[in-house]
Amino acid sequence: MKVALISDCYLPRLGGIEVQSHDLARQLIARGHEVEVFTATRGADAEMHGAVTVVDDVPVHRLAARMPWELPVNPFAPRELRRRLTSGGFDVAHVQTGVVSPFAWDATRVAVGMRLPTAMTWHCMLAGVTPVFEVARFVHRWAARGVAMSAVSQVAAEPLRRLVGPAATVGVLPNGIDVARWSVGPVAPEPGPLRLVTAMRLAARKRPGALVDLVAEAERRSGRGSLSLTILGEGPDRHKVEASVRDKGLDWVTLPGRVTRDELRQRYAGSDVYLSPARLESFGIAALEARTVGLPVIGRSGSGVGEFVTHGVNGLVVDSDSAMAAAIAHLADHPDDVSRMRAFNVENPPDQRWAAVVAIAVGEYERAIALARR
Repeated sequence: MKVALISDCYLPRLGGIEVQSHDLARQLIARGHEVEVFTATRGADAEMHGAVTVVDDVPVHRLAARMPWELPVNPFAPRELRRRLTSGGFDVAHVQTGVVSPFAWDATRVAVGMRLPTAMTWHCMLAGVTPVFEVARFVHRWAARGVAMSAVSQVAAEPLRRLVGPAATVGVLPNGIDVARWSVGPVAPEPGPLRLVTAMRLAARKRPGALVDLVAEAERRSGRGSLSLTILGEGPDRHKVEASVRDKGLDWVTLPGRVTRDELRQRYAGSDVYLSPARLESFGIAALEARTVGLPVIGRSGSGVGEFVTHGVNGLVVDSDSAMAAAIAHLADHPDDVSRMRAFNVENPPDQRWAAVVAIAVGEYERAIALARR
């Protein structure tokens, strides 16, 4: 099968959609499929205006334009995109989209207009903006015209199902994980403070400021010297988070910045518990990576973390910041619970292995082809 994988954002930008799209492309190719990526993101050497770069054996069409802050937007892309999709001999287009994805939505209009079978995966939580989409109606129209809709988790799929109506099916196409790459096997517990870790974009939606506050509350409950916290990542709120850490005198909180995936794995292996404080987390790729290393994950109810964390078995799912602080304090006082949950994670890899995820993706492509034939 020849797949046109379409995303506003792609490498060298780093983020959930970017990395997952890249990994999906490579996994499809490894299983005998052909994949070409179409994106509004410039290349590593600022390639744009339709230049084709090759990233890890994947051809990437850089339909980017010169925009302020290098925004992945190009209102002039549809004509050239149509030409390339028409001449490329593609069997299906797979669109990756978020709450605001102008390039991906333009591409969907192009693909639907030329009757190219189209699958669309939503990587976001639509609940708060569902009324806007209900008024705009374009998602409903795409589903009615045969776009095979999916989301990365059940919680992300529910508002999408309300948008498309009962006549259309919304599948779940989760993000994938390379278990062999992330697993590290059993790790002997170390004495000392409970070593907390998280990896996130330091931006308001991910709630890094709230995380600092709730972990400070957990330390007050469990006692001085009971915790340490490492916050990995970069973003616009970095200075605010640093100021909060400094003002609260939390010398046990560190912010090393963004690290490579290999270093991320090493840091997870040297930690005890992963924290996922975001309420609007459609899936939680970093949390899945940490869970695959073996870490118990503490996440929020109603988020995608519940797809791979079972409360009390391999992590904790809480409904508030106060409850998360209490959960952290509990684990600081009960290291045997940490060891038990970590052992479960090591012995039971997550269901989101790439082999299973690729099979689901191909199923979505076949569904899109069948819908287009109707």
